[in-house]
Amino acid sequence: MNEYELIFLGTGTSEGIPRVSCLTKSDKICDVCSDSILPGSPNRRRNTSVLITKKINNQYTNIIIDVGKFFYESAINIFPKNNIKTIDSILVTHTHADAVGGLDDLRDWTNNLQKEINIYLRQKDFESISVSHNYLVKRNKLSGGGVAKLNFSIINKKPFIIHGISFIPLPVMHGKHLEIFGYKFGNVSYISDTSYISKETENLIEGSEILIIDALRPEKTHGTHFTLEEAVEFAKKINAKNTFLTNATHDIDHKKINLQLKKEKIDVKYAYDGQKIKIKL
Repeated sequence: MNEYELIFLGTGTSEGIPRVSCLTKSDKICDVCSDSILPGSPNRRRNTSVLITKKINNQYTNIIIDVGKFFYESAINIFPKNNIKTIDSILVTHTHADAVGGLDDLRDWTNNLQKEINIYLRQKDFESISVSHNYLVKRNKLSGGGVAKLNFSIINKKPFIIHGISFIPLPVMHGKHLEIFGYKFGNVSYISDTSYISKETENLIEGSEILIIDALRPEKTHGTHFTLEEAVEFAKKINAKNTFLTNATHDIDHKKINLQLKKEKIDVKYAYDGQKIKIKL
C-alpha cells in the first residue's frame, strides 16, 4: 500500500455554515454561525467533499468525491496552498445540489489547465445530470461560451479502479427511498449522507481503519441523515480505529463537541474544512 493524503474540501450540510439567516437576525445570535465568519474558524463549513491526492514523479494525482454548491470556494481556499492544479477524476455519490452543484465550475480547469475531467457515476445519476446539466452532457445544447468538458463513466456496485486505486461502492440509504453510494478505498470508508446502512454494506465497511461518516447534528432525529449519536454508535459497531464526522449543521460547535467526544471509548471527532490526514491505498 502507498501513502496518500486526504483533504477535507468541505464538512458541512447542504446550506453550508454560516447560514445567511443567522447572520442577519437581530433577535437571536447563533454562536456557531457568528464564530464561523472569523478567520480560521473550524465552524466554517462548505458542502461535504474530500480530495485524495499524491505526488508521483513531480506530478500530483488528484481524485475528488463530490463537487457541491460551494466547490468553487473550497478550491479557492484549499487548492493553492496545497499545490493542487489539476483534477484527474471525480466520483459522484448522488445528484443532490450539495454533491453536484459545482459541476459547472469545472470549466475553469478544462478551459485553462487540462483537456477534460473524468466523472464516475451510476446510470441513474447520469440520467439526472443529463436533465439538470444537459449542456454538460449534450454539447449541442450550448448557448455560447465555454463549458466544462467532462468524460462520463458509468459505474455500478462492482469495484472499479481509477489511477491504480481500487474503489468499492458502498450502497447506503439517504432517506427511505433514495439509495446512494459511499466508497471504500484502501483503509478508508467514506459515507457522506446516510440514514440507514444495511448489513451487507456494513460487512464491506467492517475493519476499516478510517471511517468518514455523516453526522448531521446531535439528538434531533432526521429522516435522511445520521445523528451524531447514530454515527458514533455505528463507528463503535464496525470497530473503526479513527472516525471523522462530517456533514454538520450549525448545531455543531466544532471545538465544544470534539471536547465532549473525547469522553467516548473510541477515537471519534468532527473533521474541519482543509483538514489533512494520511491514508493508505
